[in-house]
Amino acid sequence: MVSRRTLLLGGTAAAATALAFSRPAESSGGHAPYYAKLNALLRKQGIDRPVLLIDLDRLDRNIDRVVQSAKTGTPRTFRIVAKSVPSPALVEYIAKRAGTESVMVFHRPFIQELARLRPQSDLLLGKPMPVAAVDTFYKQHKGPFDPSRQLQWLVDSDARLAQYLQLAKGQGQRLRINLEIDVGLHRGGFTTPAAAAQALRVIAANPEQLMFSGFMGYDAHIMGLPGMLVQGEVVKVKARYAAFADMLAKEFPQLEQGPLTFNGAGSPTFRHHEAGSRINDISVGTALLKPSHYDLPALADFEPAAFIATPVLKRHANTGVPTMEWLSGPIVAWDRNSADILFAYGGNWLANPESPTGITKAGLYTSSNQEGYLAAKGVALAPDDFMFLRPTQSEAVLLQFGDLVGIRGDKIECRWPVLEAHL
Repeated sequence: MVSRRTLLLGGTAAAATALAFSRPAESSGGHAPYYAKLNALLRKQGIDRPVLLIDLDRLDRNIDRVVQSAKTGTPRTFRIVAKSVPSPALVEYIAKRAGTESVMVFHRPFIQELARLRPQSDLLLGKPMPVAAVDTFYKQHKGPFDPSRQLQWLVDSDARLAQYLQLAKGQGQRLRINLEIDVGLHRGGFTTPAAAAQALRVIAANPEQLMFSGFMGYDAHIMGLPGMLVQGEVVKVKARYAAFADMLAKEFPQLEQGPLTFNGAGSPTFRHHEAGSRINDISVGTALLKPSHYDLPALADFEPAAFIATPVLKRHANTGVPTMEWLSGPIVAWDRNSADILFAYGGNWLANPESPTGITKAGLYTSSNQEGYLAAKGVALAPDDFMFLRPTQSEAVLLQFGDLVGIRGDKIECRWPVLEAHL
């Protein structure tokens, strides 16, 4: 018979073994060659603050992937999502390589900036604007950009359409109206063809002030579905969109005469519309830079092309929690990846450490001024070196660093101002 002592010793040994195996493995080393080259470049160029880098070679390949998808099956227009690449020069760069002038905008100052700086653009709103924003745009707009041909306002309800109609009458404008339709996301828009038909009747009855330009149905909810449910929902999204298009053709043939923008999809879903879809206009922006939230099966061949580079200001041994410094010994003994603490220039971005491997955020030192990061002794990173973070998204992050820095190989090729957010 096994004694109690034997059982206790065996249990203790098993617990110790389990504890040893659960202890975090040490992660040491320096930058991978790609980031080592960037670190050397930035130091050589005397960069002295956090910057947002765009890898132009990777961006080129990502643009080409979208263009190829847009040409597959029934051709679709590639519409650049400006909020995800919020720089006029970056939009211009993408447009030239992709052979498109179509842009989706989400912010009244961005509409004004793009209309002024890229007057050849075809602009579609990606969300409905308060009528005050529409009013401000027309009162301030100058230049060759022609809103009556090149700008589509998005309308999501009968009430908003009534507001826009009243404004058009008061200002003597003719507004192009694209109707937002709900194809499953449930973030607003006309929920049924019958509901959209009422808005179309108003547009048809007021041809001097309103012009129907198409539908916009965003299907981002597909991104969050388990893989087994995706294809079934894609079929339903296409059917919902088709129902609106069929209603238009049947009940309003007079509104179907001109070129129409049947916009849909987005970075996570545009490839689902290569066959069997009624949309003729796909919106893509974030996929071109592929931040980490877009590490999706549908974008597996896309390459991360945007990184935050920030100088390391300080590095020293982890002295533990202020007022409880005695904890540092047990903490480091358990996890050698917390042996040192680094403080970077800036921080609190929507981003996670990318290089060197093994660096993690120190939650105690979350800061927009000097964010803290933990590292093992063997992580080769000294003050004045750069650490690299990968954004989780692009649209807000790219506006936080001033000029975007375009790199190609081991050279800085361009510096691109971002869009003015407050006009």
